[in-house]
Amino acid sequence: MTTDPFHVVRLEFWMDPVFDRILAAEPLISLQTCAIAGADESLFGALAKAHVLQTNSARDELPEHLFADSRLLKRCPNLLAVSANGSGCDTIDIDACTRAGVMVMNQVGGNADSVAEMSLGLMLAVLRRIAESDRRLRSPERGFSREDLMGRELRGRTLGLVGMSEIGRRTAALGRAFGMRVLGFDPGLDAQEMARRGAEAVTFDQLLRQSDIVSLHCPRNAHTVGMMNAARFAAMKPGSIFITTARSGIHDEAALADALLSGQLAGAGLDVWEQEPPPPDHPLLALPNVVATYHTAGVTHEARRNNATLAATQIVQLLTAAKRPDRLVNPEVWPQAAERLASLGLQVPQ
Repeated sequence: MTTDPFHVVRLEFWMDPVFDRILAAEPLISLQTCAIAGADESLFGALAKAHVLQTNSARDELPEHLFADSRLLKRCPNLLAVSANGSGCDTIDIDACTRAGVMVMNQVGGNADSVAEMSLGLMLAVLRRIAESDRRLRSPERGFSREDLMGRELRGRTLGLVGMSEIGRRTAALGRAFGMRVLGFDPGLDAQEMARRGAEAVTFDQLLRQSDIVSLHCPRNAHTVGMMNAARFAAMKPGSIFITTARSGIHDEAALADALLSGQLAGAGLDVWEQEPPPPDHPLLALPNVVATYHTAGVTHEARRNNATLAATQIVQLLTAAKRPDRLVNPEVWPQAAERLASLGLQVPQ
């Protein structure tokens, strides 16, 4: 095995300090934190030596020239893996990485509890009109009654979950705890597995027609971009609400605004936006039945600590034991990656 250190480059965005502590404890790993702005020469010099790049998942927080695409990969001849700081890979071109023999690792599941809790929080906020009540009480205007802010209960409603991985599964458990019927749609799961995860398996069309609340928990990819369009909002149960803590681009913001203005939908809880943060004059922010948050569903102390621990642990296991990452986004690259690891003197487990 080589005695030269493996080089990990971390772009300078906020991460829980546990990430640096875990890597610092490994004598065969050298960690370099690089500024994102104003230091391209230094950064690209570091990337030329890097074996792992730890990057940001949020596209609006990273300059495009630092996205892990084919252009950046050409500057990183030694790169074995790109590690996202969350479950999303919006700043990583997974196909380009696969072609280059570069593994893509994410931290899926690390923020599942936080996102599931936020999903239920948005449902409660919309149905119980919490944000609207808060705004009215802070206004000098009076003349409204408690009945003017009358909301509705979650209990007895039908919750439709689009995507039933870790976040969907945990949202289903919370929904059942509130006395809701839970439907699930996920093309990768059969009815038996869907039931094991806490939901009744239905088709996408059935979910839209039957659900009082539709909540998105699917990844953004070629199959889901634009999935919630005008036709899909029109297919939803009249008076239902729409919740998303997934990724922007899956729902059409203009079509959603139209569905809310027409009364087809009774409200929405939105944590993700095409532009983050959205401009203050965004049409959806003008609607009283929209509860808006700034992509903070997974931003808790606990979730950030979990993600940093998962990221650092995967990197350590990869570079010291040639262990196949538990959260490998492009598993088809593993045979090639294993050969590259072996060429560096690592003993790849069989």
